[in-house]
Amino acid sequence: MSAGTDLIASISKRHNLADYQKKHWNGSFADYLEIVKADTKVTRTAYQRVYDMILSHGTEEVVINKEKHLRFTFFDDPETGGQDAIFGLDRTLMNLVNILKSAAHRYGTERRVLLLHGPVGSSKSTIVRLLKKGIERYSRTDEGAIYTYQWREEGIEEIEVWTDCPMHEEPLHLVPNEHRDHILEELNKHIPPNGYEIAIDGDLCPYCRHTYNERMARYDGDWSRVLSDVRVRRLVLSEQDRVGIGTFQPKDEKNQDATELTGDINYRKIAEYGTESDPRAFNFDGEFNIANRGIIEFIEVLKLDVAFLYDLLGASQEHKIKPKKFAQTDIDEVIIGHTNEPEYKKLQSNEFMEALRDRTVKIDVPYVTRLSDEIHIYQKDYNSRKVRGKTIAPHTLEVAAMWAVLTRLEEPKNAGLTLLQKLKLYNGKTLPGFTEDNIKELREEAEREGMHGISPRYVQDKISNALVAHASERSVNPFMVLNELESGLKHHSLINSEEVRKHYKHLLSVVKEEYEDIVKNEVQRAIAADEDALARLCGNYIDNVKAYTQREKVKNKYTGQTEEPDERLMRSIEEKIDIPESRKDDFRREIMNYIGALSLDGKKFDYKTNERLQKALELKLFQDQKDTIKLTSLVSSVVDKETQEKIDIVKSRLIRNYGYDEDSASDVLNYVASIFARGDVKRGSH
Repeated sequence: MSAGTDLIASISKRHNLADYQKKHWNGSFADYLEIVKADTKVTRTAYQRVYDMILSHGTEEVVINKEKHLRFTFFDDPETGGQDAIFGLDRTLMNLVNILKSAAHRYGTERRVLLLHGPVGSSKSTIVRLLKKGIERYSRTDEGAIYTYQWREEGIEEIEVWTDCPMHEEPLHLVPNEHRDHILEELNKHIPPNGYEIAIDGDLCPYCRHTYNERMARYDGDWSRVLSDVRVRRLVLSEQDRVGIGTFQPKDEKNQDATELTGDINYRKIAEYGTESDPRAFNFDGEFNIANRGIIEFIEVLKLDVAFLYDLLGASQEHKIKPKKFAQTDIDEVIIGHTNEPEYKKLQSNEFMEALRDRTVKIDVPYVTRLSDEIHIYQKDYNSRKVRGKTIAPHTLEVAAMWAVLTRLEEPKNAGLTLLQKLKLYNGKTLPGFTEDNIKELREEAEREGMHGISPRYVQDKISNALVAHASERSVNPFMVLNELESGLKHHSLINSEEVRKHYKHLLSVVKEEYEDIVKNEVQRAIAADEDALARLCGNYIDNVKAYTQREKVKNKYTGQTEEPDERLMRSIEEKIDIPESRKDDFRREIMNYIGALSLDGKKFDYKTNERLQKALELKLFQDQKDTIKLTSLVSSVVDKETQEKIDIVKSRLIRNYGYDEDSASDVLNYVASIFARGDVKRGSH
């Protein structure tokens, strides 16, 4: 057997025939009524279906700054491994899902256009893409099953020909108006406790109405015989096949044509049927027609010509569209559009648009303002799986994300708080004097936060430039990316004032300073990561503190003599974490009380459980070891063997503990060495 045949055989084995047959089920109208009785969900409206589809992926409750948020797993895009995952917009997505819930329960929002509004690149179209893909997949599952029907046409030589309802409508539309109450009363007996009540909204589309009337005449009004010419089938939504999912994008005004939304006359068939008002001579294939039972997306909806907006008003408020030459036609679909800030401002100032404003539910989609979420956005595209042959040095994506978020934040009204501190508070760091309530207040006082600033798209472009521009380098470091971000500002089309440009440039210098602090701290900790030396230093400090607080003397390990507690040693450690002379007694008592409380619980003291003390010990040890390692000699060309060995140990710690590789560890050591060479380390640094 050839390799090609083997491959075909293996695909055939994987191909699920039963699943295919389930998705292509067809049967009589009576069979469909049995399906409805067994599972009333099959009759759901488009809004109900979309809402249930989101919930079917599960939820989790998270608390951010004392606020409870419901996170919807659906927006993590688990189906494609997070390819379109959305980060940091929990509040926006909760708002959107609440609106869908209201529409699902017919509380009024089902008669509105959902308008996602926000700055460029804030993931508005990603949200809609997720909804469209999600409803496609959902329609393929048992839980999301949806049905439509076909008409039997005259076949040639006994061959049966079936023609689909062009708008894939709900089979229950075939029930005459005068009998609907009776059939609904019967079907609604089968609704589960939390299920939606079945309703038959709307009438047959023009094509099916014409066919239905023609059959009624042919069978002398015998409805059951009309149904014998009907076959119900399972419907699978698909954007590619233009079934249940439509997308409309405005073109230039001269080329806009309303028939793109509501269908057009098929001139070739007029000769066959004699008149253009015969529905068989009409193509019901406008975006509104084909999106029936699903979702229609309007890209840049407010760029639409006014004539189109009238169609949109009727479609949202009355759930009807008006194809050329035909009566108003019922539709059932989620209408969702998105727009940027400038277009929305035009809408607000245009009196003619008042009707549209009145029928729109606006959902703000801001930029992310939490640093960890912004980093996730970049990690999705720039990771070891996607970037081959090059490594991205630690903190590279972090500094780019930090700058992007800083451009979106509003200056705090609290004069004692910097923009960078505000960013850290938003990201979950604690600062002395700030509670979670303060953070909530900070968010509330900055209403427009996240609706302006630099878009992730700009940052992604610059990270890509940095990857390509330094072809010979094996790794990309933060400075390469920061330089790209800065040089791009000169030509950034969305920065419309020199003042804003200067502010963004200043924020780049803030980020560079912060990066400098981060790497100095990492190198200091790598140098001071000798656990035995830290434990010895800690033991020595605790012995002295204990003697000091109990007014005793300390035994010198070398001479065996008793001495006064070593004040110089204690202060050299305490100063590293800014304990003033006036507070030293309090701090020492605090440490002893902490040790006492642990021993009461039968626990042994470990410096690692006290973050402040650990930091002080590391900085002290670093200060003591810095000169023996002679880091500054890295900037000269002469490094002796002993120093090189010590530097290699530090480098291996950077690789093991902080995610560096050989190249980036060398780079960062050289960089920090150059800072020390400039005498740049502040006393008791960072």
